[in-house]
Amino acid sequence: MLNYLITTPVASVIFALTIAVSLYTFSNPQYFSKLMLNPYAIHRDKSRLFTIFTSGLVHKDWMHLLFNMMTFYFFGFSLEAMFVQFSGPTGHFLFAGLYIVSLVLSDLPTIMQQKNNPGYFSLGASGAICAILFSFILFQPKATLGLFMIIPMPAYLFAFLFLGYCIWAAKKANDHINHDAHLFGALSGLAITLLMYPWAFRHFISQF
Repeated sequence: MLNYLITTPVASVIFALTIAVSLYTFSNPQYFSKLMLNPYAIHRDKSRLFTIFTSGLVHKDWMHLLFNMMTFYFFGFSLEAMFVQFSGPTGHFLFAGLYIVSLVLSDLPTIMQQKNNPGYFSLGASGAICAILFSFILFQPKATLGLFMIIPMPAYLFAFLFLGYCIWAAKKANDHINHDAHLFGALSGLAITLLMYPWAFRHFISQF
């Protein structure tokens, strides 16, 4: 654990804080409404903008938290280490920026679309974690990922299937999952990574 704190401090803090806040709200459900994203409330009271960030710290249930944290564990720590390898200590700040900015960008379409819907709430770190995953795929396109954590496939194929599924599922919009956040989180992760490391695109292409 100490090694993680030293080598990947940002990922360690995000990981620990998300788990701690989520577990706290499981035992104190009255805080869900205070921390969740509600576009209707944000549109009418700008003091609620903080929920764009706090909504990424709370999760619906144990399975939601477990899936997001497993994904973050496998790719977030590795990505921060890569950024440090590329940029030295500045890599820690770049990783933090990627996570935070992607969290915000992943929610913006939802805020605009649902601003007149008082009954719409969103929570979870999925948007930012999709950004982490897709940033990782830019650097390791042939890494093996598991579809549904079972079916192995190269990361680049997983990325295409994931984006296609998000677009399809967002149009159906009947499973109470914010697929727009997943889609725009993934795209934000790609865009921000390419802004920070323009050579990543050439590196991606060269792997084929």
